[in-house]
Amino acid sequence: MAILLGVDTGGTYTDAVLMQDEARVLARAKALTTRHDLAVGVGEAVRAVLGASGVQAGEVGMASLSTTLATNALVEGQGGRVALIYIGFREKDLAAQGLAEALGDDPVCVLAGGHGHDGAEAAPLDEAALWAFLETHMNAVSGFAVAAQFATRNSAHELRAMEMVREVTGRPVSASHQLSAKLGGPKRALTAVLNARLIGMIDALIGRAEAELRRIGITAPMMVVRGDGALMSSAQARGRPIETILSGPAASIVGARWLTGADHALVSDIGGTTTDVAVLRGGRPVIDRDGARVGPHRTMVEAVAMRTTGLGGDSEVHFVAEGLQGGVTLGPRRVLPVSLIAHEAREVVLPLLEAQMRSATPGEHDGRFGRAVPGVSADGLVARDAALLERIGGGVQGLGAVLRTRMDQAALKRLVARGLVQVAGLTPSDASHVLGYLSDWDAEAARMACVLFGRRRTGAGERLASEPEQMARMVVDQLTHQTGVALLQAALAEDGLDEGLATHALMQRGLSDACGLVRVSTGLDVPVVGLGASARAYYPAVGERLGCEMQLPENGGVANAIGAVVGRVTVRRSGTVTAPSEGRFRVHLPTGPEDFAGSEAALAKLETVLAEDARAAARAAGASEIELRVSRDIRTVQAEAREVFVEATLTAEAAGRPRIAQA
Repeated sequence: MAILLGVDTGGTYTDAVLMQDEARVLARAKALTTRHDLAVGVGEAVRAVLGASGVQAGEVGMASLSTTLATNALVEGQGGRVALIYIGFREKDLAAQGLAEALGDDPVCVLAGGHGHDGAEAAPLDEAALWAFLETHMNAVSGFAVAAQFATRNSAHELRAMEMVREVTGRPVSASHQLSAKLGGPKRALTAVLNARLIGMIDALIGRAEAELRRIGITAPMMVVRGDGALMSSAQARGRPIETILSGPAASIVGARWLTGADHALVSDIGGTTTDVAVLRGGRPVIDRDGARVGPHRTMVEAVAMRTTGLGGDSEVHFVAEGLQGGVTLGPRRVLPVSLIAHEAREVVLPLLEAQMRSATPGEHDGRFGRAVPGVSADGLVARDAALLERIGGGVQGLGAVLRTRMDQAALKRLVARGLVQVAGLTPSDASHVLGYLSDWDAEAARMACVLFGRRRTGAGERLASEPEQMARMVVDQLTHQTGVALLQAALAEDGLDEGLATHALMQRGLSDACGLVRVSTGLDVPVVGLGASARAYYPAVGERLGCEMQLPENGGVANAIGAVVGRVTVRRSGTVTAPSEGRFRVHLPTGPEDFAGSEAALAKLETVLAEDARAAARAAGASEIELRVSRDIRTVQAEAREVFVEATLTAEAAGRPRIAQA
């Protein structure tokens, strides 16, 4: 009997499950996610699930982790400061694919070098300029990203740049050709930048999680869920953290299939920070071949075709002042619920809330708090940001007391983006405490937060809400509306229609069954599997609004952790054969281009290399009983009554179940 442990670190909760031979759930448990050190929450959840099951730590044969850390970091604009080494491109190419936006004010070095489509060197690598750039910026960044023109045809310049980065700086470095075999330099560069940005936090998470498991007594190998739902070894995840974006959502899709057996459905997973929507077709998650999109970023990472929206139980509630009635909107930023920060620091938060309620004049920052996150490096802060961090100090502060100017508000945003400060404010989780859906934290603080938020004045001069229950209902109704829009957008896109129709007046009228001269009926024609700890509270109303079957499986709150256990190790390796001239077929190998006189010889060589590489990588990832599949995509054209070879792309896929340690 194999005992398998699955763990998922979400934005609010860390879930753990123990399963027996992938056949049944033995026990499940939750612990609050500890953002300052995620391993603490992992340890608490694992100890809880072991205690609930009676299983001894030494009996666990495999541990698997899925995490929303990388996804949330990209959605919230967090991560380390990095430098991009951009070889063979022009300055104006930085504007492509959102690369300049992703870089922000991070340093960039545009160098001569790179290769052509055929793998031949376009220009020598400017090593002198690179050396000077590295010496200038080595202490100002946490890592480097390298992207060279046509590096997937010839990676020599990227490999040399990586070698120089390690020699001069000793910092982590991400090369674009190691993350994707596809063309598209700016998009590969973006993927490398995001990978470099995530390396520090993912490495710290995995290292601390493994240490925590060993402290508990679990010595089994640890796997990590990739964005396509497959498993990879923890060592691979540390080097390629970008592949863990959408890890948590991908695990939830695998878990949803295991829990429900659904073949064709939408899967919607609501967490603390995001709502993730995907499509199950034929019992398998639809894969986004164009690359995973997270927030504004379209990467080259092959992942579940997932729509990630900044909408969750801990989404920030914003006041909408336009119009006579006013209203609210949610997200995309996550904040700590007031009920949670009061639960953790009641002696500070409740007196501040009471003082704000006694004031005759509502304050701009009523019901909002800030606290510093311990253990995060504050190196490189500008003077204003450092001063604000010092004012916040080591405890919980009302934001009204520490934000003295508008410039302080900009400084606060920067501190939050760096992960140095957490902000608390009104959220759907607070509204759920007021309405009785949740009872985990401080309901009294949640009521006061709703009262304070409801004191805002609408365009008609009236209070937004006269009672806390009214304010709470407004927030939950808005969550229902925005969730419905997210599901409709996913369904419309899957049907090949304009997703903008989701918010069209006729669509919304059809959902509300409004009567008039025109009869309109709209909704979803497939079931929705609702996942997440709060799905049972929020999603029945969503199903009613969309007129569809809403499936809420019993263990849907820990579907991510279940998916982390039941996934397979899958490794894909792709390569290309081109025809630079008549009778010459070029195989683009990791060691450099190699020419052959015949297409079959070239294809056979590439297939052998890819198969060996994929099989070795799967074995290194901990797979056993490996199965191998190779697919060929060969492009030809008709010329003078004969078929002419243009290009071929081969993909080798090695897959197997992870090895289970014997107790």
